[in-house]
Amino acid sequence: MIRLYNTMTMKKEEFIPLEPGKVRMYNCGPTVYDLFHVGNARPLVTFDALRRYLEYRGYEVTYVQNFTDIDDKIIGRANEEGLTCAEITEKFMAEYWTDARGLGVMEAAFHPKATDHVGEITGMISKLIGKGLAYRSGNDVYYRISGFPGYGKLSRQPMDELIAGARVDVTEKKESPMDFALWKGAKPGEPFWDSPWGRGRPGWHIECSAMIGKLLGETIDIHCGGRDLVFPHHENEIAQSEGCYGGQFVRYWLHNGLISIDSRKMSKSLGNFFTVREAAAAYGYENIRMFILMSHYRSPLNYSGEVLEQSKKALERLKTAKATLEHIAASPHPGESGGSPAGFSGAPSEGLSADPAANLSAGSTVYAVEEPSEGAFLESLPAYKERFCAALDDDFNTADAVSVIFEMVRQGNSIAAGPRPTKEFADATLEVLCELAGVLGLFYAEAGAAGIDEDVKTLIDARQAARKEKNWAESDRIRDELTRMGITLEDTPQGVKWKRGGAARL
Repeated sequence: MIRLYNTMTMKKEEFIPLEPGKVRMYNCGPTVYDLFHVGNARPLVTFDALRRYLEYRGYEVTYVQNFTDIDDKIIGRANEEGLTCAEITEKFMAEYWTDARGLGVMEAAFHPKATDHVGEITGMISKLIGKGLAYRSGNDVYYRISGFPGYGKLSRQPMDELIAGARVDVTEKKESPMDFALWKGAKPGEPFWDSPWGRGRPGWHIECSAMIGKLLGETIDIHCGGRDLVFPHHENEIAQSEGCYGGQFVRYWLHNGLISIDSRKMSKSLGNFFTVREAAAAYGYENIRMFILMSHYRSPLNYSGEVLEQSKKALERLKTAKATLEHIAASPHPGESGGSPAGFSGAPSEGLSADPAANLSAGSTVYAVEEPSEGAFLESLPAYKERFCAALDDDFNTADAVSVIFEMVRQGNSIAAGPRPTKEFADATLEVLCELAGVLGLFYAEAGAAGIDEDVKTLIDARQAARKEKNWAESDRIRDELTRMGITLEDTPQGVKWKRGGAARL
């Protein structure tokens, strides 16, 4: 039974989709006017992993993530660079895909853009006007908050507190300071679309409601995003969609905690952020994904170089474990070498930091167990899978799930380091390791490096041939070339191993 923490009810609830076996899921995407930062990456990675797990559990998931491609920030950036808004958004959508794919984020079933759904947006606004929930003021249209009694139920704040704490645009055009724009009349030099209220463009909040209604229906199972979207964005979506359609908009609201730097939210407006591109240049994309998944998604997470290094080392241990298992499985006489190559390691005590600020062990469980025999270990593999799923069933606790993987790796180390690790052990353990890591979207970078790996193997074969012919100069030249490629060689009784970023391969 999967249980998820619902922001609306503030408790964990059994996940029961509206339609058995199918999940309708929406994740708020980026406003494409710049590169996105590490804080923006957290919901992308987190809910990509949740989608993967739901599919692993047999659900058919229709996953939608939008692009906001018309906005004040986009207009400002276009004016700064002397480009059209369309040119800016196309540029940064391409940049988005570079980083999203780098992070291992799968494409959604749909990636709708606001500018492609102006018809749906104006149609929804017209319905809200007809119900008395929206009103025209000049060429603008505003949502009438007073007409929706449930306003504030997601953020759980009284209306007077929302008014006092919100950054609202106080203007004579509004009936109330809390009323928000559904349609903005065109200003000189801005892009515009025709509407019943004159030329203009959609407000930010209405686009998600309109696109969800078109692509997923009036009621969806999961709506997710960062905690900073609870108010006003998601609160306003509820008012729009439930005001328009009359029924429940979202069954389960999921919000990830924020990433901070020096205890302050990472934000472009505050100027304290690192883009994913910058972080990836220093630590690698897959290590950023590991950094995010080693913490429970609702917990706060502090960004630092030290924590990224810890995540990098943890992932390297898993990759080293995978490579060593592959090495044992491929050995011509497994079990007769006097032990496997060093490196099948990664106990939680080594791979997971105890530093609470790192969130690498917060909320996770580290287990102390006796070293098993190979037979006992093989029999325990199904239990590791069960515990892994149990962790993710409990409000998608990736911290505990990662801890289970590391425990399995540590136990496997005692077998791999023994005198006779068998091919059966290596194959079975490798299968489970790759299965569980795959659920979280790990090890994807290795698959993308397959072509490079073949080049490396070709050079290693050439070096081995040179050594056989005692052509030491050529052997050294090839080793130097591999070193420049970031490849380290290790001669073992089973053959030459090589590694990039700490993960050795045969």
